[in-house]
Amino acid sequence: MEKYLTSIKNINSIENAIDALNNAIEITPKISKAIPFCIEAHKNQYRKSGEPYVVHPILVAAITGHYSNDESMVLAALLHDVVEDTSYTLDDIKEMFGLDVANIVDGLTKITEIRVHELTSSKEKDKLLKSAMTFRKMLVASIEDVRVLLVKLFDRTHNMLTLDALSEEKRFRIAEETLVVYAPIAHRLGMSAIKNTLEDLSFFYIYPNEYKKIDEYIKNYQDKIQNTFNLFIADVNNVLKDDFRDNIKIYSRIKHYYSIFLKIQRKGVTIDEVLDLLAIRIITDTPLECYKVLGHMHTTYMPLISRFKDYIAIPKENGYQTIHTTVFHNTKIFEIQIRTRDMDKIAEFGVAAHWKYKNGHSNFKEPNLKWLHTLEMDNENVEEFYDETKKELFYEEIIVYSPKGEIFKMPRGSCAYDFAYMIHTDLGNKAIDCFVNKVKKPLITELRSGDIVSINKGEDIVVRCSWINIVKTTKAKKGIKVLCQNRHKQIDIINGKNIVNTIFSRYTNNILEKYPQPKVYKVVENLDHLKHLKKMIETTVRSELGLFARMKVQQVNLKEYKFENLVFYSNFSLTSFSFDHCCHPKLNDEIVAFRDGRDAVVHHKMCENAYILMKQKHQMVFCRWSDDKYYVYKMVVSLKNIKGELARLLIHLSNHDATILFIEYGKDRNSHIQYCTIDLEIKNNNSEKIKKIVNQKAKIIEFYSGDDAYK
Repeated sequence: MEKYLTSIKNINSIENAIDALNNAIEITPKISKAIPFCIEAHKNQYRKSGEPYVVHPILVAAITGHYSNDESMVLAALLHDVVEDTSYTLDDIKEMFGLDVANIVDGLTKITEIRVHELTSSKEKDKLLKSAMTFRKMLVASIEDVRVLLVKLFDRTHNMLTLDALSEEKRFRIAEETLVVYAPIAHRLGMSAIKNTLEDLSFFYIYPNEYKKIDEYIKNYQDKIQNTFNLFIADVNNVLKDDFRDNIKIYSRIKHYYSIFLKIQRKGVTIDEVLDLLAIRIITDTPLECYKVLGHMHTTYMPLISRFKDYIAIPKENGYQTIHTTVFHNTKIFEIQIRTRDMDKIAEFGVAAHWKYKNGHSNFKEPNLKWLHTLEMDNENVEEFYDETKKELFYEEIIVYSPKGEIFKMPRGSCAYDFAYMIHTDLGNKAIDCFVNKVKKPLITELRSGDIVSINKGEDIVVRCSWINIVKTTKAKKGIKVLCQNRHKQIDIINGKNIVNTIFSRYTNNILEKYPQPKVYKVVENLDHLKHLKKMIETTVRSELGLFARMKVQQVNLKEYKFENLVFYSNFSLTSFSFDHCCHPKLNDEIVAFRDGRDAVVHHKMCENAYILMKQKHQMVFCRWSDDKYYVYKMVVSLKNIKGELARLLIHLSNHDATILFIEYGKDRNSHIQYCTIDLEIKNNNSEKIKKIVNQKAKIIEFYSGDDAYK
């Protein structure tokens, strides 16, 4: 494929472009008609390089023809810029070349229309937003007919082959978009040659120095590398000759440059240390022969078992089938790929193999593209969409099984909770625990390839908002997010109702039952809305019943109560507050407060115990964190191991308005000195002053601000 694309790159005349198209596909009457039409439509249009513009669509059609025998796709490739760049309309295309071609051209035109024309530099803040929007729109636009996406990939491939004529800034920006948007899609569609080409061309323009280093290394050691290959291939041929004679083909290859670069970056190694830099591919006639070859490889050479993958038994979603293994030979490590000839075609052409070989080849079935639909998002947060989509496209797979033997492919690092959502959203929502290989485990147990997993389901939905950063799959994250959004809305409504009903509880148990308020959920975060709502209800009750005429107005006035870094508003007297033991909200977490006599009991907003109390209509008061700025300090101090020493220190800190967030003490009971770790928060941002306060009662071993610790 590399040689083919190099030959395409060097074509810059209409005549040679047409020859390339002739060599790629049989010229049907419709294609024969489209060529002069395309030339005429783009007459007097030129590329930045000075060559006639029409060379580009003809060569895109040639690449499309090389990858596909589908006439409609080739025609659409020839005509893909006509509607956008000339006076011809989509109706003209439909009339001359048919509805199928017109639909593909329409899809390609829409992608162009919604693409951000002036790509931003990665140094600019809105780069992620715009790249993500391009990514999202292109995928959504292509879901109806994957052929639109294929032609767009071939179009981008030719654009990348001919970037030299553009300015350095434009080259960089187009290369960056290619690496972010197009290469991962080619990867997921199984089009490895296109993906590798797009990555390496992008790599050349984005990281020229790194590209040059790898290129120089490969060229400097080319003879040595080829000699290594020759020795290994000769040895493999000798191992296989008795069983296979001339029935196999062996090819050698070096990993493409961008793949080498990623390995160097990920593992922090030099190019010499990239384990599977060298690779061979063994092509056989049948799947059974693939396993025979594998047997010979593993009995002759020492395999790295952790690098073994059988995609013949369990193909990838795009139809890719190959056995991957890695072995030692003469102190070198080689990756070996074993596949049949048909598998080799699928590996090269990906989903396009369906159109390339659909006539007379039963092996090339309609591609499964359900994954495209799973990437549609129902929210407008494009950064989130980009991040989740990137994970979907690039993930490393593990294979797990249901107890019935059903196969599930998941991203590496997935847990049983991911598996539950993969089975069904309702199962994820109501999952309680799981069994992994018949052993009961927590839902956040990380799964490994080969695990057999079953999920236990309860009657009720369980909301686990904090798990959104634990799960790996888009479906699980989306399921958790939806549950949490619904729970947040529900809590805001219940919380608002309970606060308002508590205010009027001296006069009736449920004032809102008689005088419902549609926007009561706003009470939770907006004190002004609470005051406004209270006044409205007072006015309504007074006018209807005259009830408040007999009440003392001050009894329903909200009063501010401030304790440490919390503020409460209530018409009941409050003398203290406490944090319940069940959820331990941290500074600036979302919180709720329940009235318990003259005490306010504070919970995290998403605490399950708090949710139960809310549903039981327990009395609540408005609360928020104060606007005072608090500072966190972390320290290790030494104390004499005598009775009451720790208590004296804590009382001392409390007298200086410090709140203890964390404490660890008493690890070595036999020592005459005890080391104590303390996290505290205090209004004072003068660390030297805080040290002096602590030193009055203890000796400081370590001391730093919480900000420094996180940095």
